[in-house]
Amino acid sequence: MSLRHVRITRYIMPLREGGSLPGLADGDDGFKYVVKFRGNGHGPKALVAELIGGEVARALGLRVPELVLASLDAAFGRTEPDEEIQELLQNSTGTNVALHFLAGAITFDPVVVTVDALEASLIVWLDSLLTNIDRTVRNTNMLHWRKELWLIDHGSCLYFHHAWENWEHHATGPFAPIKDHVLLPYAERLQEADALAHERLTPAVLDVIVDLVPDDLLQWPDSDLDPVDIRAVYKRFLRLRLERSATSISEAQHARTALV
Repeated sequence: MSLRHVRITRYIMPLREGGSLPGLADGDDGFKYVVKFRGNGHGPKALVAELIGGEVARALGLRVPELVLASLDAAFGRTEPDEEIQELLQNSTGTNVALHFLAGAITFDPVVVTVDALEASLIVWLDSLLTNIDRTVRNTNMLHWRKELWLIDHGSCLYFHHAWENWEHHATGPFAPIKDHVLLPYAERLQEADALAHERLTPAVLDVIVDLVPDDLLQWPDSDLDPVDIRAVYKRFLRLRLERSATSISEAQHARTALV
């Protein structure tokens, strides 16, 4: 398991529907990417969540656009007329995270598109594991592309790392926001999804995914921990969430019963 590296050659336009102001850009490999910039309001932690969340989803067999590490030269942003975007680009020199652009994709609408019960259950399972607070009716963070469902924008996963204290509580405690998950009404096969997820997502696989995060995204001015220590916390957090998945599934089932 590895990530490709690309260099951003042209900034095309901002995508203002994202809270962190991602942008559409060209890479030096000839493809277009949606770039998540390290200069966003949450800093590199949002990019760490994007990488870990996206690759965990992929390991589960769910569809996620290819994630790459995208380097941005210091010259970017100097000629950008929008001051907000100029500041964002200038603060994002170095390593950023980008997703392959799915041209022609449309935002998933649960009223129009029917989701397979097992696929919906796996996505609910995923977001419970990652404590993803942002896959709701208001903001589904899913696309419909070529008649298939694709997951995007995992920057709100692992929200414990914005405070970092008492991470063990977040790893083992309840995850109440699962009741607001957009696919919860369709998640009729949660027990089956749990068994399948444990086959595909072992502790060793989780460790490999965390090791994909480059060191320069794990150097935070608000933390005294070094990248090795930070990786160790992420690994332990995910392992604890995996170990208690049966409890999380029970929590989701209770929330689903209240809905349907």
